[in-house]
Amino acid sequence: MRRTKVASALLGVVLLAGGLQGQARAGGSLPTEVPAGTALVVADQNEALQTLMIASGEQQKLAAAVTYANFLGGPAILEAFRARALDLATVGNTPPIQAQAAGETIPIVAALATSEPDYQFAVRPGLTVSRLEELRGKRIAYAEGTGRQPFVLNALKAAGLAKADVTLVPLRAADFPDAIRSGQVDVAALNEPHFSRYLADFADQQASALPRSEHDRLPRSLTYLYASGEALADPAKAAAIRDFVRHWIAAKRWSKANPDAWVKAYYVDRQNLKETDGKAIVQSEGQISFPLLRDLVSRQQGLIDLIFEAGDIPERLDAAREFDLRFDEVIETAAK
Repeated sequence: MRRTKVASALLGVVLLAGGLQGQARAGGSLPTEVPAGTALVVADQNEALQTLMIASGEQQKLAAAVTYANFLGGPAILEAFRARALDLATVGNTPPIQAQAAGETIPIVAALATSEPDYQFAVRPGLTVSRLEELRGKRIAYAEGTGRQPFVLNALKAAGLAKADVTLVPLRAADFPDAIRSGQVDVAALNEPHFSRYLADFADQQASALPRSEHDRLPRSLTYLYASGEALADPAKAAAIRDFVRHWIAAKRWSKANPDAWVKAYYVDRQNLKETDGKAIVQSEGQISFPLLRDLVSRQQGLIDLIFEAGDIPERLDAAREFDLRFDEVIETAAK
């Protein structure tokens, strides 16, 4: 009975979103009025988003009542969307692909690009890996449906390696830090603050990482905000999501303009890192930008093709169906 209800709900979302995508392609506009009492539930990871919104002062400017639910990894967030528990989420570049492959409609409504990769390869204590080519024969943590998936696939491609040349160890993203600490895997793609914490905590055991020069061979980071098709079909919630995008961009710009305040609010007070480590992390992230969604379709299609050719999705999907282009006007205005 539960599966039947979920299937019926999914069908409703697909039908709603089909009209939504047609409207977006036709140049339809977003609702702007947020009625009193409108509420959004937003997925967070490592409590970074809620900390950012509060520390920047943008949280109190939101027109809707926004609450946050903390997750680690895109698959867990996708399951929450499927359970109709979320309206909006911040994720890497892969979860929208997995959502589309699963028949879910969760369109991308904004994006953040950085000048540096979002992950770095941590190496288990006692092992040294100096080149991407040295990944051959290694056990590598692998989490389908997360940004770590194409990060690994791109690394193998850059090294001229295939999946058969390594051992991919399927893990949840939440288990990556423990897996590399314990030696369950040889290499794991970690994001911050987990990467810096691993190197600091296991320095006496010769914990190491792939050199930064090797990471320069990999694509740059891309973070998405994507939203429930049901929420976008609701005029009140669609207007609230439009408002959230504006303030999210403002908050991100605040973090770059006020790095000391951001480091204290998140890395020191929330993640219990040293101030010097937090500043090093922020500096390593490089510059940020907010690309228009229409300019990302071909890039996302390349990512889809990479994952399809690796055999991780059953068919080659159409990236254009993953974006709600109505938000380009909002992004362009907010980013100025």
